[in-house]
Amino acid sequence: MPLDDYLYLDTENKLYLQGAWHTKTLAFIETQVRNHCHPEYLQSVTHIHADITHLDTNAAYLLVKLCRYFNLDPEGLTKEQQQTFTLVTAHLSPIPANQNNLPWLASFGKACLSPILQAKAMLAFLGEMSWALAEQIRQPSKIRLGLILSVIENAGAYAIPIISLLSFLMGAVIAYQGGLQLQTYGANIFIVELVSLTLLRELAPLITAIIVAGRSGSAFTAEIATMSINDEIRAMQSLGLSPQHILVLPKVMGLIFVLPLLTALADVAGLAGGMLVALLQLDVSFSEFLQRVPETVSVNHFLVGISKSFAFAWIIAHVGCMQGFYVQGGADSVGRQTTKSVVQSIFLVILADALFSILFTWLKI
Repeated sequence: MPLDDYLYLDTENKLYLQGAWHTKTLAFIETQVRNHCHPEYLQSVTHIHADITHLDTNAAYLLVKLCRYFNLDPEGLTKEQQQTFTLVTAHLSPIPANQNNLPWLASFGKACLSPILQAKAMLAFLGEMSWALAEQIRQPSKIRLGLILSVIENAGAYAIPIISLLSFLMGAVIAYQGGLQLQTYGANIFIVELVSLTLLRELAPLITAIIVAGRSGSAFTAEIATMSINDEIRAMQSLGLSPQHILVLPKVMGLIFVLPLLTALADVAGLAGGMLVALLQLDVSFSEFLQRVPETVSVNHFLVGISKSFAFAWIIAHVGCMQGFYVQGGADSVGRQTTKSVVQSIFLVILADALFSILFTWLKI
């Protein structure tokens, strides 16, 4: 029964491969292989006979995967074709013949092992980044100020409108919801402490970090991933340039500089939103609000929020750059790594915020 120009299954369940298998015909061959290599053939195919006129390494890669799928060795290859097939086989890591039918226990074990491998990769990347940072500290001439300023512009200046707006709304929501309760007990003036403490210590640095993670962290991942797919990183390494110094450290240093400033901006915008609601709902004037803030809220609360932002910036830049380097495949892989970058960054930021809260409470700060 003929299947197409490149695959042929005879009545004795022998799969014949024919025609020219090279890069120009690879797209057609891949389509035909996907269409015809169904699971039922695993039992029916007994031999693979190759009557191929031409075989290059790209097509040999597909042939190796096809033979592994059926768990058979090809017959009929010429000496040169067999050498190409052996060469590709030696450099291709072994893969299961049927990955989609893993036992549930193996799938569960793989899911449990994945976070451990991710943590290991993050620690390894942290070591590489720290070593590169130490080299730049020893040799300040290697610091690329232009790249750092570009990160500050893109991650900082362009993020001012969205962070200001969301922080203003967040302060207004806190004041409105809290004011409803305070108004019941005639404690309108305590809206100042409620809004100030909540924003300065927790919400302003946290909301700012989440916005930057979704906006700039994903951009870091997409940029590095695209360069990796286009082999720009390999070209950079071939010229003796370090990707850590050019792609990673400018993003880390720029984000560490700009995120505390954005957090301070979020503090101001959030207080402005709280002041407006306090005036309209609780009859607390702007002057009363501003006068009570320094009297009842210590500067330590502001410093706590700012200190958190330095750690959040490191986490966002670290995860965003690391996921970009771990891209494999094409555009779909860029999308997966970008999504993973945002999810991991936000998770780690919230986890770090919880740990900071425990630490500062223990230290009574």
